[in-house]
Amino acid sequence: MNAQRQARAVRLGPRSLAALLLVSAVGVAAFGWPFLAPPTSQLSAHAQDAPWLFAGLLVLLVGVVAAAISESGLGPKAVAMLGVLAATGAALRPIGAGTAGIEPMFFLMVLSGRVLGPGFGFVLGSVTMFASALLTGGVGPWLPFQMLAMGWFAMGAGLLPGPDRLRGRTELTLLAAYGFLAAFAYGTVMNMAGWPFMSALASNVAFDPQATVPANLARFLAYCLATSLGWDLGRAVVTVVLTLTLGPAVLRALRRATRRAAFETPVTFDTPPTVKRPT
Repeated sequence: MNAQRQARAVRLGPRSLAALLLVSAVGVAAFGWPFLAPPTSQLSAHAQDAPWLFAGLLVLLVGVVAAAISESGLGPKAVAMLGVLAATGAALRPIGAGTAGIEPMFFLMVLSGRVLGPGFGFVLGSVTMFASALLTGGVGPWLPFQMLAMGWFAMGAGLLPGPDRLRGRTELTLLAAYGFLAAFAYGTVMNMAGWPFMSALASNVAFDPQATVPANLARFLAYCLATSLGWDLGRAVVTVVLTLTLGPAVLRALRRATRRAAFETPVTFDTPPTVKRPT
């Protein structure tokens, strides 16, 4: 009897994919509404209320996506691995909290999303951020945006090309480059979540509901350069360094655990040869 096992990512079913696309579309609107709504729209008139409304909606939608993905793709073994990785990521986050963007959890999200696929990566990123917020006391209206942004961050690693072919230095270089760029992207979208709250401040980088989209875009870029560039650069560099140094060992461990768990892999049995009896 020979059981053939192969490491496979957790796959997304049609319902899970539809739910993920829905929450991503709403997330784009939640983050980017200052650039999507014209100055004359009613949404711009309620600039201070919009982030709170989107935060409440994102909580529900992220829950729907997690339920849909768990229903179609996460078995008991995958749930156990999800819990272990989320706990590890949550424990890593406080190590550099408040210190120049030193956030080692990001490299773990990149490697986990790469090995276990985009669907698992999205759920892992969201759950890890939620768990770390409970651990560090970082619960607030910004948490749903962090959960969604981290879900995108880990999901993107699962969408990188060559998951079954690329290995060695080529794969590490790809993951490091993705981690570097995605670390800046994460910081940028999180700036978009909090930036509209500055509209009441007397600042030339604050969101102005009456300004045009190009004017607000210039204000937002100035805001990112003035407030978060150093933090994002630190996060990106730490992610690259940890990916290149610890990446090979972590990737091997994740792939070994995935092969042993054999997510969605059917077990086949060799048929014994037929023995002819003498007549």
